[in-house]
Amino acid sequence: MTADQLASLKQDARYIFYHGLTNYHKYAWPEDELRPLTCGPLARDRANPAHIEVNDVLGNYSLSVVDSLSTLAILASSSTSAHDEYNALDDFQRYISLLVEQYGDGSSGATGQGLRARGFDLDSKVQLFETTIRGLGGLLSAHLFAMGDLPIRGYIPDFQEMENGKEGMKWNVTTSAGEPFVYDGQLLRLALDLGKRLLPAFHTPTGIPYPRVNLRTGIPFYENSPLNNDAEHGQCDVKEPPKSEREITETCSAGAGSLVLEFSVLSRLTGDERFEKLAKKAFWAVWERRTSAGLIGSGIDAETGQWISPYTGIGAGIDSFFEYAFKSHILLSGLERYDDEADQDVSSMKFLDVWKEAHAAIKRHIYRGPSFQHPHYAQNDMWSGGPRLGWIDSLSAYYPGLLTLAGELEEATAAQLVYTALWTRYGALPERWNTFTGKIDAGLNWWGGRPEFIESNWYLYRATQDPWYLHVGEMTIKDIKRRCWTACGWGGLQDVQTGQLTDRMESFFLGETAKYLYLLFDKDHPLNHLDAPFVFTTEGHPLIIPDHYKPHFSRADADPVPSDAQCPVPPSPSPLTFSAVAMRPDIFHAASLARLHEIQTAETQPFEMMHDHFRLIMSPFQATNRSFYPWTLPNNLIPPLGKSSKMAIRHTFDLTFPTLPSTIADFGALSRIENGILIKSISGLRLALVLDDEASDGGVYRVHALSGLALGRDEGLWFSPSVLTQLNPTDPHLSHMKDTDSIDLILDVPVSTPPAPSSSSPASNEDFNAQLTLLAALPAVLLSDGPRLAAHLESLAEHSMPDLNLDHAFRAAAHDLRTRPVPPPAPAKLERWHIPAMLPFGPGAAPLPSIVDSIPDPASLGLGSLTFRSILAIDGDLCSPVLPASIPRRYEILLIRRGGCAFSDKLGSIPAFPPVEGSLKLVVVVGKGKEGEEVHRPFLHVRQVTPGGVERRNAVPLVLVHAEERTWEVLRRAAGGVATRRYWFACNGVRIANLHVA
Repeated sequence: MTADQLASLKQDARYIFYHGLTNYHKYAWPEDELRPLTCGPLARDRANPAHIEVNDVLGNYSLSVVDSLSTLAILASSSTSAHDEYNALDDFQRYISLLVEQYGDGSSGATGQGLRARGFDLDSKVQLFETTIRGLGGLLSAHLFAMGDLPIRGYIPDFQEMENGKEGMKWNVTTSAGEPFVYDGQLLRLALDLGKRLLPAFHTPTGIPYPRVNLRTGIPFYENSPLNNDAEHGQCDVKEPPKSEREITETCSAGAGSLVLEFSVLSRLTGDERFEKLAKKAFWAVWERRTSAGLIGSGIDAETGQWISPYTGIGAGIDSFFEYAFKSHILLSGLERYDDEADQDVSSMKFLDVWKEAHAAIKRHIYRGPSFQHPHYAQNDMWSGGPRLGWIDSLSAYYPGLLTLAGELEEATAAQLVYTALWTRYGALPERWNTFTGKIDAGLNWWGGRPEFIESNWYLYRATQDPWYLHVGEMTIKDIKRRCWTACGWGGLQDVQTGQLTDRMESFFLGETAKYLYLLFDKDHPLNHLDAPFVFTTEGHPLIIPDHYKPHFSRADADPVPSDAQCPVPPSPSPLTFSAVAMRPDIFHAASLARLHEIQTAETQPFEMMHDHFRLIMSPFQATNRSFYPWTLPNNLIPPLGKSSKMAIRHTFDLTFPTLPSTIADFGALSRIENGILIKSISGLRLALVLDDEASDGGVYRVHALSGLALGRDEGLWFSPSVLTQLNPTDPHLSHMKDTDSIDLILDVPVSTPPAPSSSSPASNEDFNAQLTLLAALPAVLLSDGPRLAAHLESLAEHSMPDLNLDHAFRAAAHDLRTRPVPPPAPAKLERWHIPAMLPFGPGAAPLPSIVDSIPDPASLGLGSLTFRSILAIDGDLCSPVLPASIPRRYEILLIRRGGCAFSDKLGSIPAFPPVEGSLKLVVVVGKGKEGEEVHRPFLHVRQVTPGGVERRNAVPLVLVHAEERTWEVLRRAAGGVATRRYWFACNGVRIANLHVA
């Protein structure tokens, strides 16, 4: 794109902003928003308090100006233009003076009273989230620009001592009284006033703030708030009129968890730690309630902490939570922490960890990859991760920008293609679009001027410098001008297909949409080259914590920064088109998902702008069938020899089981269990299988739906053992096969708090020999409660008794014990554990004892009735000492540590023993590792021999458990156990990964 084209589009973005702002000032000031069709103000709907679409946002504090100040500051870097009469720097300062005139200077004196209110002393019940991101964020960002902490080209703050003894800056602006306006931090004081009025919302039992707060009275309408039940410090004297309905306490993850940026900056600039601490507490309160799949939902109750909706995604109700996780890491990096509470770690690195975990969960469950025509994100079940709904919402278009900021450039590029194709089709992004039907979802066909798609486009251009994104920006500018222009401003699209306008210009249109368009085409803007930890809030307000507010401490005290964190190199531009995006082989895949190839004529109505010197009389036209996008893409960027890769196909099919004769509908045939669904009957069942090429163990089948119910990637299906009798053993479509690599150890473990894992090394050989000698001398009955006996032995060992004959001491103690009445032992409460173990291979591998295949199904055995009862844990590697001969005769399961020698050598330390009832049946070697790590089967390199070197007649079975230290504690405390085989199912020889036998 040429310099002249860039300059023209930059001017268009400037015009879009000023056409909205000047008409707002002309027709709506000092109310909150503009009605662009009727040329009047839009204010709170006091006649209908339930009209939350308006009342949640409009707080009666001139919202459009507050939301637009940071955009004016950004335009002020090129303050004037040859194409208009505006001076952005003067306007920035003038609108600040107008705000101060209306709402005071934030002080407690006479100057704190404005024409409309003293600060934010307004009877306005507003949404906490919207007021924070629009009002508080707008004030803080404008203050940072005014103080020079955020850059304005050519602007140098000039502080002087005023007549009142305070320092201030005398701007080239006069007040209504004709006096020069002096800026001395009025916006920060107003922000502090607003922040304090938001604090009552945080008085909840959970730390999750209430969704709404009255700027004057607080939260008297939330009857269960601790603030309203505290006679000494609460609001008990505030009387609310009787209500017929209880106040809604449902908030959303985004609303509760996306306050950290604004509140942290407010705390750092004012020194009031409350804001940052409360915002962080709310963030963690949401995150700690994530499901086992690592997902969070949209709706959550602020009083109970219970999730309201079962759905999750990346869009409405959730979006900015992920955004603030990563951006909080940036903003707070290298800062002193406000984390003096012992139960919280709120360092910037913890926020990065949240982003990484959240992104991994999104990628695993919500992300739909290339096999779904083109990568995109839909709606899933938050508990199982299973897909539920197929719509994309316009709010989720922020996600490619966040991915770009986090260095996930390839994923971001692919995701942005879908939104670009949809904008090309409709001339805007509809609120929801259904990937299954290819149509707008549920009649949600409006676009209110949302900035998310334009924001992501700016991020991607800054990261790649690919001209393709400039032409995407050109498309959005031209579509906005031809479709949304009115004589009094800009209207949102009520219907993206018909072009019907809505009589509202949302404040974010000036605060975000116009801002990101301007930054896209102002390549030399200072913010585009600022090397500092600044972020844009979810409302598009730049924020930074200035250096002079950062504490002076050694670098070692700051949060560590990962040394390997770096952004990927963008793809090299094509030598023919200079655009890597236009050359992507999957660019038509996104067009196919958006059905661009099916659209022969524009689905959007052309709009002719009249009475305006920037009118654009045109409708989008391309010689192709619009599969090339954006529609502004010039011919020189279309690759002459470009090719599309073959679209991935999901290999899916169904296995359908007939309805068995003499059966009736069994509503108990399916039941949900912790890790999936238990199937007790296959009568009439239908399994939908897909070839899962992305699985860790290669190409396997996965059941992705059960009789129409979509399953999550980590959900399994478990056949009850009785179901196996209903299967045809010769059917190749569903064959039942024994797992020769692994088994399950089923353990009954007493419920108790295990001791802290020891960080020490295994015992020395000398201590190990003494340990074995003592254990061999003790009868099994004493060892039945190993932990208690160990505690007594350790207590004895701590006493130094040089003059005491221990033999007499033990005899006396034994006599005392025999003479005491012995109360019957209370039965231990047990819990059942399932621990996977790997089977060995090699010359020394022995088959599992035959009893394993003959014992009943463990699921049918009650707690405490497992087959093997005598288990001995030896905290050593069993490499050099030989076990006492009594141990393999006395214990059925032997637990030892991995390491020190080969597996075969460990077995060589076990004396020969007769294979009778009660003798050794299994050796379990426990190795240290983390869950999810790849585990290899143990190799027994030689045939088993006894300590004397004689080949063992009855080889000892061995298995390997690879787990964390806490698993050793579970094994050590086990009161009973059994080994059970694993079975897996295959379809025509290909394994079905998530189908098991219970």
